[in-house]
Amino acid sequence: MIEEQVQAPKKVSLPIGEEIQQLFGRKDEVRKLIEDALQVKLVARDGLVSIQGQAEDVAVGERVVSELLSVLTRGESVTPHDVKLALRLFVKKDEEEFKRIQGELIEVSSKKRPVRPKGPGQRRYIEAIRHHDIVFGIGPAGTGKTYLAMAMAVSALLKREVNRIILTRPAVEAGEKLGFLPGTLYEKINPYLRPLYDALYDMIETERVTRLIEMGTIEVAPLAFMRGRTLNDSFIVLDEAQNTTSEQMKMFLTRLGFGSKTVITGDITQVDLPTGRQSGLIEVQSILKRIDGIKFVYLSEEDVVRHELVQQIVRAYESYQPTAPGAERR
Repeated sequence: MIEEQVQAPKKVSLPIGEEIQQLFGRKDEVRKLIEDALQVKLVARDGLVSIQGQAEDVAVGERVVSELLSVLTRGESVTPHDVKLALRLFVKKDEEEFKRIQGELIEVSSKKRPVRPKGPGQRRYIEAIRHHDIVFGIGPAGTGKTYLAMAMAVSALLKREVNRIILTRPAVEAGEKLGFLPGTLYEKINPYLRPLYDALYDMIETERVTRLIEMGTIEVAPLAFMRGRTLNDSFIVLDEAQNTTSEQMKMFLTRLGFGSKTVITGDITQVDLPTGRQSGLIEVQSILKRIDGIKFVYLSEEDVVRHELVQQIVRAYESYQPTAPGAERR
């Protein structure tokens, strides 16, 4: 009989400085993430951090810790999400992708932190926006579709690559009738546009946002207001595009003028249109898929950057097979 070779435990030690305190944090959350993911043991003592476990796991842990420490040394922050991303990519031996993601920064304001992609899908999405005039970002909630598009729009405006930003959404009556809501037309429509304002305020100082909106440099408006216009030297973001009709999608796409860039975002699993109405976002994938200069980027639950439960919720809905009405449950 040939005896199975049992891999001997291994231990490596890395010199540490103040960065290790930042990395492990007060609650040791990062250390626990690494230990649980790789089945290793991390101990910081006497100026060294020791990693103990099976040789292959220790090797991955050593590279992850070294890379995260180098990020901190550059003066950048490391979040638990960054740690999980590093672990996922380093286990796949895709360390260069992690470095590319860390190096991809979108400058939005001198007083705000740069925006950075949170995964390979988001990095490809940003790259597509840089190199194409029309980009479709399609994926579930929480994948950063709209936020990253708006960050790229703000960055383009600050670099004077465009003269204005136009942010728009279809005002779909999702369970409510606009005509029965109180207030003026603006007050009725404004709740649909609120998420766009929230993202703007997250990237630019409040006073500056207000001033840019008053000047018309940033326009936030419902999709219906785009009809009949030609949008030159603009960065246009159409959000919630799954709720456009075929006619609205065609109208919007034909507004693109010279020197402009358009990003269309949406989640084709959350269409709020009335039964029998075709989603313009679903239809347009077949119509425009062979046109050069137009790029479709598909994001998945792996790109979700909200609470980790959101990933599990998205995955559960994707795999759920509803029971037919009247069918017996077994």
